Formats: sequence, structure tokens, C-alpha cells
Amino acid sequence: MRMVEVRRETKETTIAIRLDPDGAGKVMADSGVPFFDHMLNAMARHGGFDMTLAAKGDLHVDCHHTVEDIGIVLGDAIKQAIGEGKGMKRFSHAIIPMDESLAQVTLDCGGRSYLVWTGSFGNKAVGGIPSDLFEHFFYSLCTRAGITAHISFSGRNDHHKCEAVFKAFGIALGEALSITGDKKTVRSTKGKF
Repeated sequence: MRMVEVRRETKETTIAIRLDPDGAGKVMADSGVPFFDHMLNAMARHGGFDMTLAAKGDLHVDCHHTVEDIGIVLGDAIKQAIGEGKGMKRFSHAIIPMDESLAQVTLDCGGRSYLVWTGSFGNKAVGGIPSDLFEHFFYSLCTRAGITAHISFSGRNDHHKCEAVFKAFGIALGEALSITGDKKTVRSTKGKF
């Protein structure tokens, strides 16, 4: 069982995440930002991993610190769940449509942090969240987790584009974290991540 719990407290936020990559898609997200909870719920449910999130942030300022720090803490949780990566699939991808929108996510959970973000939103905010903050969330997550992610999306409706991205990321992440091989080996020519 690779269930992990991570808590982080700063002057701006207090965040606790419980993550079980071997779960069944049970999610409880309470960030104080309803649209972001909707996105996190879609990500974990479709990814097939269990996640409980409780966050309190300085939302009286705006939602930047809360969304960013959730990315940091979720990234830390993923990194802990990966551990040495023995038996883990490591690579995965997903292409997900949502009506007129299409998102593609390709992941390598092998310890190298990098994000390529290709796509844009038509409005300055999606669900009350500044549009540029979604890229920053995934950047924070990937940096902390040691994930290389290529995320691309297109479409007309910003809600659809954003939700397709979160679903695709969740599906790819769930698959990449799955244990599919020899539980004594790491999928790396180096022998470790």
C-alpha cells in the first residue's frame, strides 16, 4: 500500500492531502475554491486514485497561493507515493475529449521535473480562477513530484478545455503510477530514478 499523507503550513495556506494511488477514485476536495475542487475531483476520480484534500488559504487576497500550494503539496505526495518506483509503469498518456475540446497529456514519472504547456484560454478567468494559474498549478505539481509532463489542449469553451486537461492528467497519472511490472525493478536504464 502506497498511501501517503502530506501536510504543509505557511503564513498563506494550510494544506493536508491524503493520496492513495492504489485506490478506486474516491475523492473529497475542499480547497475553498469550488471550481478548483471540481477539477481536482475530475482528475482523481478519472485517474482511479483516492485523494482527500483540506485547504485553508488567504482567499481574501485571491486564490493564487491556495492553488499554487495545493500543487506543491500534491506534488510532494505523489513523489512520496512513487518512492523508489519499483514495478511502476512510469510512462503514460491520455487523450480526452470534452465536447468540442480536446486535451492530451503525456507523462514520465521518472524523477525529472519539466512542464510543456501548449494551449490557451479565451478568457482571463475560468471558474473564477485566473487562467494562467492552471499552468502554474501543474508546474508546481510537476516540479515537486519529479514529473515531466507535456500538456496540450484546444477547443472553444474554457470550462471544457480545463476539465479535459484535468481528466487527461488524472488518467495518465493513475496509469503511470500503476504497478505493472517486476516489483523489484525500476524502469530506468540507470537502475533508479
